[in-house]
Amino acid sequence: MRTTIELTEEQRAELLRIAAQRGMKGFSHLVQEAVDAYLEIQSSRASLIDAALALKGVLKAKSADEFEERTKAIRENWR
Repeated sequence: MRTTIELTEEQRAELLRIAAQRGMKGFSHLVQEAVDAYLEIQSSRASLIDAALALKGVLKAKSADEFEERTKAIRENWR
């Protein structure tokens, strides 16, 4: 699918340079690679957030309080 994106002259030049190094005529494939990588990062990030949220309520109240106190102590001494 074709679409239009805005790039700076520097970005365009660098993409063309990289494409030339790879023996490509244009940089469409590089943009596709970048979009794929970005989407993968977003997907992984969402999975990590979901995993963290799934832990809510796993600790008993006493353990959670102890963990919070230890965390506060560490933060007070953090450089």
